[in-house]
Amino acid sequence: MYVPSMFKLEDPEAIREIIEAYSFGLFVTAKDGLPTATHLPFVFEPNYGANGMLLGHFARANPHWRDLGQELDEREALVVFQGPHAYVSPLDYNSEKPNVPTWNYLAVHAYGTPIIIDDPARTKEVLTKLTDKNESLQEVPWTVSSLGEDYVANMMKGIVAFEMPISRLEAKAKLNQNKPRGNMEAAAAALAKREDPLAQETAGAMRDAMKGE
Repeated sequence: MYVPSMFKLEDPEAIREIIEAYSFGLFVTAKDGLPTATHLPFVFEPNYGANGMLLGHFARANPHWRDLGQELDEREALVVFQGPHAYVSPLDYNSEKPNVPTWNYLAVHAYGTPIIIDDPARTKEVLTKLTDKNESLQEVPWTVSSLGEDYVANMMKGIVAFEMPISRLEAKAKLNQNKPRGNMEAAAAALAKREDPLAQETAGAMRDAMKGE
């Protein structure tokens, strides 16, 4: 990912927040020069190793999982987490000086070598963590344990779980840091007034960036 120094995001907590808040990622591999991508929900375990680990699973019918190894090898994968993003018009800066359109956004790229999980107990653990994470906002959360063991065991035959220790992270927060403070404040205010929730979230990220200056 192209990351100019002024847009580079290095704060581990900020990176973690993006991964956890926008955990439906794009899993990308390349085999024989051909890229393949699958949209997947992930669980991020930040305390594993230097950069954390991702957990997820494929539908067994999806041939993409066959690109993964069962042991560490050279087949590195990329998982893209897209945070809030919004178009910024030159008019949003409320400035007499000339400006051009741009797009503000937050994004995290996680790299690592995914490993297939063969152990049924570990596969169930992955399913449970994914479910618990995404059910946490429900008033009465649904749980994997509410199903019978035989039912769960049968359903697990239709998936392929994996873990991906993260070897490196790239994170970008492109939020008009290259503009004068007044322009940045005006653009954040303009985005906050839009009905688009992503624009409103982007405005919040811009204001957080200004607090950190």
